Amino acid sequence: MTNRDDTPPTHPTSPPESWTPASRLARSVRGSLERFIHVQAAGGIVLIVAAAIALIWANSPWSESYFDLWHTHLSIGVGEWSFDQSLHFWVNDLLMTIFFLVVGLEIKRELVEGALSDVRRATLPIAAAIGGMVVPAAIYLIINPSGPAHEGWGVPMATDIAFAIGVLSILGKRIPATLRVLILAIAIIDDIGAILVIAIFYASGFAFDGLIVAALGLALLFLLLKIGVRPGIIFAIPVLIMWAGMLKSGIHPTIAGVIAGLTAPVKSWYGKEGFLKAARDILDEFQSRISQDHHDHELFEPLSRLSRARKEALSPALRAEIALHPWVAYVIMPIFAIANAGVDLRGIDLQAPGFTMISAGVILGLVIGKPFGIMLLSWLAIRFKLCSLPDGVNWRGMFVAGTGAGIGFTMAIFIAELAFTDAAMLGIAKLSILVATGTAATIALISGRMFLTTEQTKEMAQATLADVESDTEFWTGTHEIPSQS
Repeated sequence: MTNRDDTPPTHPTSPPESWTPASRLARSVRGSLERFIHVQAAGGIVLIVAAAIALIWANSPWSESYFDLWHTHLSIGVGEWSFDQSLHFWVNDLLMTIFFLVVGLEIKRELVEGALSDVRRATLPIAAAIGGMVVPAAIYLIINPSGPAHEGWGVPMATDIAFAIGVLSILGKRIPATLRVLILAIAIIDDIGAILVIAIFYASGFAFDGLIVAALGLALLFLLLKIGVRPGIIFAIPVLIMWAGMLKSGIHPTIAGVIAGLTAPVKSWYGKEGFLKAARDILDEFQSRISQDHHDHELFEPLSRLSRARKEALSPALRAEIALHPWVAYVIMPIFAIANAGVDLRGIDLQAPGFTMISAGVILGLVIGKPFGIMLLSWLAIRFKLCSLPDGVNWRGMFVAGTGAGIGFTMAIFIAELAFTDAAMLGIAKLSILVATGTAATIALISGRMFLTTEQTKEMAQATLADVESDTEFWTGTHEIPSQS
């Protein structure tokens, strides 16, 4: 009897055009990269490295090259029409639209089938997120009630999902699965709040003709969906039209990405069962054509139908989220961090008017306001019997979640860019965000090590296993963002 391990593969391990040693090396490198990407903390690690690069570069003897790079102008044009903007603009206003697209997809998924799809399950994260937005903003406004610094009140409201999840993942099994899902739900609602703040309070005035253009783009997007066009690269056309219209209207153009994400279909065409049936039928037909010695070009049609069935087994929204998330986590967000985290510390005057007030508002808002607001509103919601703590989560875990939510970074820097037109104030705000993020991350890790133990997590998991199994859709699994804004 032949050993199964000795059975030769049905196809070559490398494409016929490849050089086997080089192909093996490439597979080894790709495998190592894929293992790194699937580590939950990987996105946070990449962001930390990107921010460190920006800070070191901006304060090095080559700092001039850093600022020159992001002020370099790039233009696109057709005939006499041209659009000329700095590289910084293309990163913050166009590239980050993809980040917001993924955020919109995540929000849509949670609203339809996740943590926000049921009022009972959504009440606690909604209350916690509202507290985590209102209290930090209130602290900032108390410290900066008027003047130019007043505009930064939205900065400490934000939570960076990837960074927060990445930092808390360092705690490993100390974080119960239910707490991970609760943190993600809070962060997503926080993103909804940040998006509304950007759209309403940080718009640069409304131009009606721009809104008409944006509406036409949205109408085209819906038209494509209604006539049966499946989401793909062609949908970039209506999204770009919306982007241009919002830019002209005064609304930040990245909101076009959120709208596109929210309109993505969450129902699959074939579904899992439909895919299995279609695949069996197509494979039977394929085998029949082979046995009848059909030409290779006659095999293309059933293979094309099989490819469509495979693709349509999952919803367009989920496919887009899975496809885009690695690009957002490991390319777009690090580029954004490099472009925006480079604060020249030598150019910041510690005695400058507003330095203490802006720094205090941002740091206290994120480090103290976030956990206090999350704990306060959560306690009130539970006190009035609107909800209860999920199984496996206690108030010590809520404190850890609250401190982790104080990691603002990406979204906080993004709002700071919109809030402050004065370069000095913007530098102060960015430095304060970096200090607050580092402080909040440190407190979250220390409190997690102090308040949460792997033994407690295991006991809570065993004690509540029956309850967890009865509500698996929301309270089971790590709810890891697909490898996600």
